[in-house]
Amino acid sequence: MKLFLFIVVWLVLFLFLPVVAMTALVLLPIIWLLSLPIRLISIIVNAVFELLKAILLLPARLLTTRPVT
Repeated sequence: MKLFLFIVVWLVLFLFLPVVAMTALVLLPIIWLLSLPIRLISIIVNAVFELLKAILLLPARLLTTRPVT
């Protein structure tokens, strides 16, 4: 659905402002490439926080008793 909406918006933009539409078509892949390191950093930071959470909660998980079923 996002792709369809993008294509429709781009076609409307191309009808009214073709220079702006062509510029957007060229700049979008460049912007996507520039945003990749930011996404990678956010994934790494999230993984580090999950690791710290697991390390801090490990003693509590080891000390809890589970009922025998």
